Amino acid sequence: MICTTIRNGENCVFMTAKGCGYNEGACLPIVDECNGCQRIGEYETGLYCTTAPDPSLKWKNGNCNFATHIKAAEATKKQKVNPIKASKRR
Repeated sequence: MICTTIRNGENCVFMTAKGCGYNEGACLPIVDECNGCQRIGEYETGLYCTTAPDPSLKWKNGNCNFATHIKAAEATKKQKVNPIKASKRR
């Protein structure tokens, strides 16, 4: 349904006919870790995440999975080399 509380006019999964069905009754503002993300929306009441209703929960256990300003460090998998096979290749 269309949000009528914080993100007025946008589609929201928590909005019902009775109002916002999220725990707090409305979306919560962004936290400091969100600064620089492309998913931040500026509304009349402040800055809010366009994908998560409570951004602090996304940052609770590490990096937010929706953060666009964080580059995920790729784990370089070092392949184990068998020394016997390596000597035969030479």
